[in-house]
Parts: sequence; structure tokens; C-alpha cells
Amino acid sequence: MTTTEALSYVTKVLEQVDLYRHASSIVQYDMETICPPKGMARQGEVGAFLANQAFRLMKDPAFVEAAEVLYAGREELNEFERTLAEKLHREYLRTRRMTAEDQHEAARVANQAYVDWLSAKEADDFSRFAPSLEAVRRVEMKSISLMDNASPIAYDNLLDTYERGMTSAELDYLFGACRERLVPLLKRIMQSKKKIRRDFLTRPVTDRAQEELARYLLTTIGFDFSRGLLGTTEHPFTDGPGQFDERVTTNYDPVNFISSLYSVVHEGGHALFDMNQPAENWKHYITDMKTMGQHESVSRFYENRIGRSEAFLGLIYPKLREVFPEVMADVTPRELYEAVNIVEPSLIRTEADEFTYTFHIMIRYEIEKEIIRGNVSTADLPKLWNDTYEAYLGVRPAGDRDGILQDVHWTSGFGYFPTYALGNMYNAMYYNRMKEELDIDKAVSEGRFDLINGWMREHVFKKADRLAPREWIRDITGRDLTPDDFLDYLEKKYTDLYELD
Repeated sequence: MTTTEALSYVTKVLEQVDLYRHASSIVQYDMETICPPKGMARQGEVGAFLANQAFRLMKDPAFVEAAEVLYAGREELNEFERTLAEKLHREYLRTRRMTAEDQHEAARVANQAYVDWLSAKEADDFSRFAPSLEAVRRVEMKSISLMDNASPIAYDNLLDTYERGMTSAELDYLFGACRERLVPLLKRIMQSKKKIRRDFLTRPVTDRAQEELARYLLTTIGFDFSRGLLGTTEHPFTDGPGQFDERVTTNYDPVNFISSLYSVVHEGGHALFDMNQPAENWKHYITDMKTMGQHESVSRFYENRIGRSEAFLGLIYPKLREVFPEVMADVTPRELYEAVNIVEPSLIRTEADEFTYTFHIMIRYEIEKEIIRGNVSTADLPKLWNDTYEAYLGVRPAGDRDGILQDVHWTSGFGYFPTYALGNMYNAMYYNRMKEELDIDKAVSEGRFDLINGWMREHVFKKADRLAPREWIRDITGRDLTPDDFLDYLEKKYTDLYELD
């Protein structure tokens, strides 16, 4: 079989794989948004079946042979085709010894874990989720045992699933730098005499008004509603089943309007990443090559670097007064800016302020390592969670809902959480690069997201599927990954905000 013949065969099979994955994605979206509670278990079985059909197509010996021929002849291919060949070879090494039955078991466990997590969270009872969490760990460890060339450090294999090339040793260094600079700064902030007004943040608002704001926000940052939609769910997420189908979700809180505001801008950032990638990525089936660190860098760029800036808040201030007249009647733009940037140690990661957010990630990272190493029993996890929160942030959950059950991520495995922090570090680096060419605050205050998104499209989005994270950030900035840009940004912003000496 020639390289050209292999490419033709692989492409034809991937057309079918894409159909199954598209359908599975739609089923999953339905399950997490509008599916009635009693129908979720069956919905999960359907999704697992569809995903397994895609997996079986890629395990067929003829497909495997063609994919390996393609990899062997990758130097004959163009950049997009070569990326596909390397992607398929990487997947082959990870799943060569995994059977279709193994994959189906993992998908079934994940879907059942989601159902059990929802039930446990509603009941504020971790014990309802514990058996599923143990099952998730079991299938994760089994998948590692089946990998070719697996790292002897089990957790590193899981990290690599979400962020290619990342290791726990490097994360230990990055988080160590964060602790060294952020812990003393947090103490100084907590001792500051600066008083920030926040009473209006908890004034009641309607779901209808929040939805109007959400649609305005998405439109403002450049979301294309002809290619996407907005829905609601328990834990906000974004999913893109196809090239012209991007689905953003949020959750409305009647006494905390900024919760939805920032979840919408965050998820909208994910959507913009997908909507603005090269059409060639879809043609060559490489749209899933972006790592979660890359993706979270973009979502948190729009959420924090743009969304919490005075320029952006000044831009949306008139709309906030329009949709929330009773909330905003006596609030100035500066008071709004200070309130959404207030630093306050809290329990819920998704609602944490920009400064303490990194602490939430470090907590999860440390607990995940202990879970994978087998150093803590499942029954003891709630206490470990609560103790770690108290040690890091001085707060302690009163129950499981606001503690260990707050995040959905462990229903599908471990290793995702560190990518949020990596995202902050990436976007701090390319924000500094962007401001060398663009007056960012001016563009934002004028609503010129065509300028912002245009720069992102050319420098950040364009090569994300074709470059590993280390090469990608070096291609954008000319520098290797460092936490310094992010930490410098936090130190300056919050020293100024809290008027520290």
C-alpha cells in the first residue's frame, strides 16, 4: 500500500468515525442539558455504544495497517496530513492493546459516574458517588497498563492525555513558583484596609434577564449564532459536534449574576477557538489535537484578561443597566470593576476570584496525585478535600455539594484540572505579545473584537492543532513556558486594586 492509498483509505474510514462521534456528542449534550433524570442512564448507554462503534472502526486491522503506512511515509505529506498521521500513530500507541470491550467499559463507567455524580450532588452525599469514582480510577489505571511506552509515573500518563508532554515534575515546579509568590501576596491583600463594595452582586435577577445578557455577551465577543447555540446545564461546558455546530451552556443563579456572566464569557472563549480554526483542520480530522491547556488559555483569556478588565466592563456597563435596572441603578463602572475583581477565599472553583483560582487548581492537583498513587481511600477523600481547603484558603466546606462534589471532571477521569492553571500562564504570555502590536484596552472599550479575534486567529488559533504546546507557545511568543508573566500580572493588578505599599 502506498502512502497515497493509505491516506485515501484512512480518510474514508474517518468519515464514518466522525459520524459516530458526532452522534455520540449530540447524545452527551442532550444528557447534560435536557434529558429527564430517569432517562439519563439509558442515554449514557446509547452514547457509550456510539463511541464504541467509532473505536471499533479504528481498531480494524486494515485501518491500523493503513494508518501505520501513513505514519511511515509522513515526510511525503503536507503539514495537515502529517499531523493526522502523527495523531493516529499516537493513538495507536495508547490503545494498541485496548480491546473494544475495554473502551466500552470505560465509556459506560464514565456515563454512569455522571448520573451518580448528579444524584450525589443533589443529595449532598459523597457516598452515592464513591463507587463510581472507584470505578473511574480502576478504568484509568487499566488504560495506563495497556499503553505502549507508558511513563512509570502513572499520573503523568493521565496528564499527557490532556496536555501533551506535560509532567508532574514540571507542574510541581510551576505550582511551586505560584505558591512562593501568591501566598504572601494573599496575606497582604487580606490585611489591606481597602474596602470594596459588593452588596449589589447578590441582588435578585431573573433567568430571562440573565439569558438576554448571555446572548449579548456572546454576540459582543464574536460568537456566531448561525453556527452555535446557548443552553443551560448543571455544570457549564462547551461542545462542538461539528464544524458548524458549537454549543455553549451556562447556569443561572438568581442571586449571583456574575456567575453566569463569566461562565458565558469563559465558554464563549472555548467556542471562538473552535469557530476560528482553519477549515483544513476539519477536512483532515485534526480538530481534536488542541490540548486542554491551549483551550483553557483561550477561555480564560476572554473570561479574565478581557472580561475582568475595566475596558470590557465599561463596554458592557450600559447593557447591564438595561437588563438589571434594579441591580445597577446606583452602581458606578469603577464599583463594578472592583467588585468583580474582589479577592476572597471561597469554596467553589467556578465562582472563585481570579487571584485565588490558582489555589483551587493546586488543591485538586495534589489530591489527584494521591488518588492515583493509591495513598488515600475513597471514603477518606471528603476529609482530605476539606482539610486541604482549610490549609490553603482558610475555608472549610460544610457539606459535600460545596466540597468534593462541586466539579464534574472526575466522572471522566483525572489530569484535567492542571490545564486551567497552564492556560492562565499561556495567555499571560501571549497577551504580552499581543499588546506589542495592538492597543488591547482601546479595541475592547470600542467593542472591536474583530481586531482581538483577528490577532488570536492568526497567532493563537491557527497552528494550535499542528504544534505541541511547547512549540505552540514558543511560536507565538518566542519564549518557553514560564509562570512569570502570569504572576507579574497578578502582582501588579492586585497591588494596585488593593492599594498595597
